[in-house]
Amino acid sequence: MSIKPPFTDLEIKTAPQGFYEGYSLPIALISKTSMALLVIWALVWPLNANATLSSLNWSLLEGFNTFYILATGMFAFFLFIVALLPATGKRLMGRAGEQPEFSNFSWFSMMFGAGLGVGLMVFATAEPLGLWGSNPETVTGAVIGNTAEGVTPAYRYTFAHYGFHAWAIYVVTGLSLAYYAYTRDMPLTIRSALTPLLGRAANGILGDVVDVLGVVATILGVSVTIGFGVSQFVDGVYAVSGMEWLMNTTGDAPKPTTTGLIAALLAIMGLSILSAVSGVGRGIKYLSNLNLVLSVVLLLVFIVFGSFAFAMTKYATAFADYLLHFASLSFNAYGPLSSEAFAAALPAEAAPLAADLYGGATNAWGSFDGFVGGLSGAAADLPDTAKIAAYEAGAQGRLFGWQAGWTTFYWAWWIAFSPFVGLFLARISKGRTVREFILGCVIAPALVCFAWMTILGATAIDLELSGVAQGAIIGASNTNKLFVTLGFMIDGGLLTAVTIMCVVLILTFLVTSADSGILVMNTIMSGGQAETGIKHRIIWGVILTLVIGALIIAGNSGAAADPFEALKNAMIIGALPFAMVMVLMVISLTKALYRDHLREKHGIIAEQPAE
Repeated sequence: MSIKPPFTDLEIKTAPQGFYEGYSLPIALISKTSMALLVIWALVWPLNANATLSSLNWSLLEGFNTFYILATGMFAFFLFIVALLPATGKRLMGRAGEQPEFSNFSWFSMMFGAGLGVGLMVFATAEPLGLWGSNPETVTGAVIGNTAEGVTPAYRYTFAHYGFHAWAIYVVTGLSLAYYAYTRDMPLTIRSALTPLLGRAANGILGDVVDVLGVVATILGVSVTIGFGVSQFVDGVYAVSGMEWLMNTTGDAPKPTTTGLIAALLAIMGLSILSAVSGVGRGIKYLSNLNLVLSVVLLLVFIVFGSFAFAMTKYATAFADYLLHFASLSFNAYGPLSSEAFAAALPAEAAPLAADLYGGATNAWGSFDGFVGGLSGAAADLPDTAKIAAYEAGAQGRLFGWQAGWTTFYWAWWIAFSPFVGLFLARISKGRTVREFILGCVIAPALVCFAWMTILGATAIDLELSGVAQGAIIGASNTNKLFVTLGFMIDGGLLTAVTIMCVVLILTFLVTSADSGILVMNTIMSGGQAETGIKHRIIWGVILTLVIGALIIAGNSGAAADPFEALKNAMIIGALPFAMVMVLMVISLTKALYRDHLREKHGIIAEQPAE
């Protein structure tokens, strides 16, 4: 049987001398130039930047929402199949008999800190509480939000957003990179994952483009994470210190000032750069271990003083419900509802008023009462039966709006995050089997996320259900919900101590996320080198700081100021090209695994050592 040996002659041209010695000039210059232009645009024309990013983002969501949903579902099922098949699951990523570089504890700590650490701190209470009031079941009217009946569907989608799908996105990238790096001795960089498809073309401009897309996605994905984390950090510092300049208290819910956000950003990124300079084996490893210890302490606080019994009953019910709906959560995609289709579905008396009814009926974030209350003129005079029919006719539009604005936002965020997390997971996973890598990086952290979301989130829900909080937690900003929940659980010196611990935990999570991202960007720019120059780590840290700060300023401009709006829109836009790269990764890895199996079966090649 004639089977060619795999392509392994990947040669990434790097500068032989000068400032960029050892780095790929095309990757470095294109990545830095694009980010510089984004920063200048956001700072000089903030209103234009914010509006343009918002408009482009929504246009892309209308066209690619289904792609995001189906691709993510495919990632999860692909990995489970690869892990279960004996021929693929048993493969060792490294030399025969090679042992993992890090202990299981440190491996999991770094995985946890880099993957979802900040997200858990911000959204462990905010996500279940938000989905309690708004999810596809409430959008269609099947369940009333913020009721006891609404808890199970709330957790169904909470687990979907932070469960197997999220980690599958990371692991598709991570497994692809680790497999080629440790079984074929190829550079630990994005283009390596496409070599079975690209062949020698990976050595040229096409390979450069793939790596640039990885760098840009990483910058924007990390930027959103840092942005949310910085806001929560300011919330925590304000709760402890009461410094008024940190917080704007004039709105419905207090939120950090732009000055407070920028000051916190500078402090955190300064520490992140210092940690990145120290390297994976020192700064990131030790901070990650500290993160895990403090996380366990915080979890124990909620177990002892929170609604643990209530949470555990919801955990079992929600997990079973999540598994039962896993296939539909994976592949049930909604498309936008056109105004013509909406008008055609209306009863005769409402059809002439379709233009007046369309906006309210398709608003995913409104309710039926809000829809009726917003009508005016002839639309308000319609009989109740016509109003109900009009609202039902807009159900598809509401479902699309909800999915695009919530689930697809998360899929894009995790995809943008995946070059960073995936490469980082690959970097720390040499010597592990494919099955161990998939199960360890998909199943284990997802179960931890479920526990976090249930114990912290269910406590907040129970406080609202019982009437203790009286809407205070629901009304708080997403980044402040954790601290408001703690305020209803405990008081006095213990509250102060736990709040300070949370501030420290947020800080260390932010630092580990940022410094890992800095190291990953340098690794890609250097053609896969594990050790990169200190000066370039500093430069990328500065660039990351400027991108986050500029987009926060742009997002806070205009009438509907939201410091995270420009960050989120830029991230979703930047994630789309890399999502397409990830689909190609799956095809490429499938080909590589199959061909390697055939080669070994026929004794054509032996396993290659990895140095």
